[in-house]
Amino acid sequence: MSTGGPPVTGEPASPGGRSGATWAVIAGGGTGGHLYPGVAIARALMELGHAQGALRFVGSRRGVEAKTRALEGFPVTLLPGRGLSRRLSVRSLGANAGAVAGLLAAVAMAVRSFARWRPAVVISLGGYASLPSVVAATVWRVPVIVVNVDAVPGAVNRWASRVAVACAVSSPDVALPRSVVTGVPVRADMAGAHRSPAERRRARERLGLPERARVVAVSGGSLGSRRINQATLELARLWSGRQDVAIRHVVGRRDWEELRSAGLAPGPLVYQRVPYEEDMASLYAAADIAVQRAGANTVAELALAGVPSVLVPLPGSPGDHQGANARGMAEAGGAVVVADADLDGERLGRELDALFAEPDRLTAMGEAAMARARPGAAATVARLVEQNARADGGGKENVGAT
Repeated sequence: MSTGGPPVTGEPASPGGRSGATWAVIAGGGTGGHLYPGVAIARALMELGHAQGALRFVGSRRGVEAKTRALEGFPVTLLPGRGLSRRLSVRSLGANAGAVAGLLAAVAMAVRSFARWRPAVVISLGGYASLPSVVAATVWRVPVIVVNVDAVPGAVNRWASRVAVACAVSSPDVALPRSVVTGVPVRADMAGAHRSPAERRRARERLGLPERARVVAVSGGSLGSRRINQATLELARLWSGRQDVAIRHVVGRRDWEELRSAGLAPGPLVYQRVPYEEDMASLYAAADIAVQRAGANTVAELALAGVPSVLVPLPGSPGDHQGANARGMAEAGGAVVVADADLDGERLGRELDALFAEPDRLTAMGEAAMARARPGAAATVARLVEQNARADGGGKENVGAT
């Protein structure tokens, strides 16, 4: 784990119903799309009076939750193991044997930990780390709330929904039992980030971006996207002589070592490369347009921030949920969609220049994106969690409101 990550422990919280006890286990992660909705829910639970130390995150040692500063102040437990490979090969068979062994170890660790924590509720965000926690919750008869942000539920959340007392879903089209439509929980600091000129100036100062250039924010998610990364690098080379544009490129940790030193032609273009972006609110505030994958959490953040976008859906996403997310935003007028196979530096440059040539269209796209936002989603999920938690759980502070 990096030194900038959250404090991690496998030890139990202190006994009793005080702020040190574990009231809720928020389980899931691996990628930001499975983690940051949990952070938003945790913050909303704190607004309802729950102590930060009573909201325990359970994630994977291999996931973004092992490195992000977003979990600072929360107790965090990281489980061993990794997800199964879906590829059919001799190598994948060996890897999956190891994954099964790791999963069994993670389940055993979760069951032992739950015996000490005895939480009032478990929130399953999906992803590998949710499964051991849901198994432990079933063993100890702890209510489970599934939070499913994607248009098509993943395998873990489909299984977890069978034992869940309620499922918070992003839209009425998500087919899970006992569903409650809440929207996608998004961190509150994203709200309206793109709408204030003063905040835009401050955000550009924080990130070292020029005040008068058109800023393109590029990100392929916490792990990164090779296709988007290569297209952006090509674009930076094509735009190297320009001063009217700037690029902040969030490469992702998977490709960072390969791309961090890739050469560019000399020129005045401001092109920033970073492995990971902790301050996405500032990035959205600084940007004129974003280029991103179309995960549910990303699309919800773009909507809440009011940022127009070029969306590149991940091919082969389960049920083509990223394609569905992107089409929904494009049909509302908030995005342009480019297929992954069609993306390169030239195509990306043409799309961006066409939008920059129509500033009124860019403004309208931002407004259309914001019209799709559901800023109260995290609070709605938090209330659903409270309604279904065990009454004997501890960890809620007396703040004069519930």
